[in-house]
Amino acid sequence: MRIWSIHPKYLDCKGLVALWRESLLAKNVLSDFTKGYKNHPQLIRFKKTKNPLKSINIYIHHIYIESLKRNYSFDKTKFKLVDENIKIEVNNKQLEYEFKHLLKKLKERDYEMYKKLKKEENIKAHPMFVIKKGEIEDWEIIN
Repeated sequence: MRIWSIHPKYLDCKGLVALWRESLLAKNVLSDFTKGYKNHPQLIRFKKTKNPLKSINIYIHHIYIESLKRNYSFDKTKFKLVDENIKIEVNNKQLEYEFKHLLKKLKERDYEMYKKLKKEENIKAHPMFVIKKGEIEDWEIIN
C-alpha cells in the first residue's frame, strides 16, 4: 500500500488508479471494515489525527478532484465530503524520497511523463499535507 504524500497530479494513470484503490482500502481499515492492514505504517499519520476517518475522506476527496481533471469516472459515493480543513505535516525529505520513488516507476512505465517530471524542482505535496523540514519517515521501507 502506498498512500502518497506527493500531489496526485504527478501520478500517471496507473498510479492514480492505484492510489484511489489503496486509499479506499485505507478508509475501510480506518472504518474497521476489514481485518487486514490494521497496522500498516502508511496509516500512522491518519491515525494520529483527531479524526482518522474524516482525514482519509479529505485525502480521497483530493484524489477525486484530480480524477475529474483527467476525465476519469471515479465513484464519488465511495467517500464522504468533509467540511473541515484537516492538515497533516509531511517531512520535506519524505516528499523527496517519494518523488524519486515515483520517478523510478515512471521511467519503466511512462517514459514521457518521467522525462517531464525529472526536471521538477519544487515538489508539491498532496493538498492536505503541510511540508515541514525533516527526514524520511521511520515507517518508510527504503529499498
